[in-house]
Amino acid sequence: MYTLSVRPERRYRLQSEEANRGIDALLVGLRAPAPAERLYADMLTTVLKMYEDGATVADLKIARTSLKELRYGFKVFAPYRHVRKVTVFGSARTAPQHPVSHQAYAFGKRMADAGWMVITGAGSGVMGAAQHGAGRERSFGLNIRLPHEQAANEWIADDPKLITFKYFFTRKLFLVREANAMAFLPGGFGTCDEAFEALTLIQTGKSAVLPLVLLDAPGGSYWKSVVALMEREQAARGMVSVDDLALFRVTDDLETAAAEIEGFYRVFHSERYVGDTLVLRLHRALSPEALDEVSGHFSDILAGPAEQTAGPLEAEKGEYPDLPRLVLPFNRTAFSRLRLLIDFVNQS
Repeated sequence: MYTLSVRPERRYRLQSEEANRGIDALLVGLRAPAPAERLYADMLTTVLKMYEDGATVADLKIARTSLKELRYGFKVFAPYRHVRKVTVFGSARTAPQHPVSHQAYAFGKRMADAGWMVITGAGSGVMGAAQHGAGRERSFGLNIRLPHEQAANEWIADDPKLITFKYFFTRKLFLVREANAMAFLPGGFGTCDEAFEALTLIQTGKSAVLPLVLLDAPGGSYWKSVVALMEREQAARGMVSVDDLALFRVTDDLETAAAEIEGFYRVFHSERYVGDTLVLRLHRALSPEALDEVSGHFSDILAGPAEQTAGPLEAEKGEYPDLPRLVLPFNRTAFSRLRLLIDFVNQS
């Protein structure tokens, strides 16, 4: 039974004790489950702190719209969280007959045929071609409202899995957060922005390590030119490490791109942190020899030997109970080396 007297004291509170009691009473009445109760309390407190701060109407509009977009996005994706998804980026200006559009169509179809769903920015060009290839049932579209309205492509228009955002930052969050892989085809400023942001998020550990493919049309030079710039001006000057270039793969071959994405999940399943420990869920256990090799080859990023368990750690609360775990005392800094460790696991 819920009573106000037994609820733990919240540190994050409003200046008004009457308002704090109102939040507590509201959550008691709703019987919000723990730990969600504390999270709801913090969100409600944050909203009302804006009142105490004297936030401007412009500030309130940004906060309101952002929260509404996040809430709706979570709702749309929730029924499909068990399905692997690849986000496809690329130019909205590429003509349907362009080789890049043909490659995008073929890639979308190839991944949908393999059981994946495809996420795009819902525009035309590369996005529309990938959506066409995947088909409406296997697609999500994350459109953006622009001064000159970007209409959703015909392959996702009016579908319940189409979301239209006001803000790029909320749209980008879902393009990355819901992806199990990302494929970047040639595009303009936006595509390069999204590619470098995805690399930055993984390089810094703000996003989980996942396969990133820079896919061109057969014989194309777009991504080769971009990578040459990275090698000549960034890696050579020490602005990124040479290992950071292992965070992505460059190809102009459809099957190579698909194999890169599918192969990433051959043994590796998913990751999560338990305290400071990184836990990799695996489709099958590693041999004792392979486990020793992980500890030896990657001792530079591990504070101790890798260990293996037959099932979830206690803190995982029974998630994926049938999957063995690779338990790593990872230093949480060298994420490009972690990508190489996952590649090693997949080849074991």
